[in-house]
Amino acid sequence: MTDTDEDHPGWHAIDAALSRLYPGVEPRHYGTPIKWRLGGPGPLDGVSFYRRHDHWHVVGYGMSELYIKEWDDPEQSGWGFEFTFRVARPADEDSPPLWAADFLQALARYVFGSGNGFAPGHHLDLNGPMCAERPNTAIRAAAFTDDPELGVIDTPHGQVRFLQVVGLTVEEYAVIEQWDAERLLAALRSRLPLLVTDLDRGDLTGDAEIAAAISHGVRHDGSVTGALFVAEASWQQQDGATTVTVGANAAARIGRVLAARLPFGRDLYVIGPESGVHILPGEQVTTSQEGDGPLDLQLTPEVLAELTGLLRPVAGVHRLAAAPELTVRIVRSQIRDQSGAVVAEVG
Repeated sequence: MTDTDEDHPGWHAIDAALSRLYPGVEPRHYGTPIKWRLGGPGPLDGVSFYRRHDHWHVVGYGMSELYIKEWDDPEQSGWGFEFTFRVARPADEDSPPLWAADFLQALARYVFGSGNGFAPGHHLDLNGPMCAERPNTAIRAAAFTDDPELGVIDTPHGQVRFLQVVGLTVEEYAVIEQWDAERLLAALRSRLPLLVTDLDRGDLTGDAEIAAAISHGVRHDGSVTGALFVAEASWQQQDGATTVTVGANAAARIGRVLAARLPFGRDLYVIGPESGVHILPGEQVTTSQEGDGPLDLQLTPEVLAELTGLLRPVAGVHRLAAAPELTVRIVRSQIRDQSGAVVAEVG
């Protein structure tokens, strides 16, 4: 018995899109022996590798509805996207980089396990090398954008977006919080036209053209990052004075994002495990709280300038000269590996 379009309409719609891009080309395809719905470890039912002159174009199957329509939304197939990935290929490399398939499976497991999908402009810190086999690579974060050659297609089960994963350095990732993921990727295209992930490349924020685009963008656009989730963020009030505590590891990061949001009239939530602070621009320094929510802290431009100058990765207690009722306490941060062991301290 052979498969037909009627058996796998979603799968065949993806194949049709790839056939238009790669007419007559047979990819290296790796299927999943035990499907996710049968208890297998990988949500993707398969991953295809298309060999290009300088990279592998990797396409996953499994985030959309490949077989039958099960989701309620008629306009969208499954999660509404399939992962793609472009991985640099050395001239003498004939075997696909299977770590890339494992990486897409890990992303898929996160989506299925958490219920949180991805979309263009989303990003994440990988907290380590993108490829475990390459511990020294500078590529340690990722962002998502529309695949520049595949885009969005209609299938019998609804639309499917080909969502490309793009590997980034930690320096490039830091720019996203100050600016915007899609705009950063647009700036990187001057050096990476198809946004190929190259584990051997270095950071590009020092490139003159890209640095100029970033500097202009941060000044002109500000930051779209509305919330920072950090390991330490708390506050306390006593006798009319407020103390805000943050970890040293996140202090400079908080300062950079505040400087790229409040001058544009935008607020920022700094959220810790059990508490948080909602920082807003204002004409005077005020504090308030609704119910069990975070502390609302309004800052004037003068206080903001002083605060961002103090937010550095060094432990200490700082009473602000421009707002004597406000104190910032920076505490040492512990960096832990995936097993929970402390591997470094900051501050």
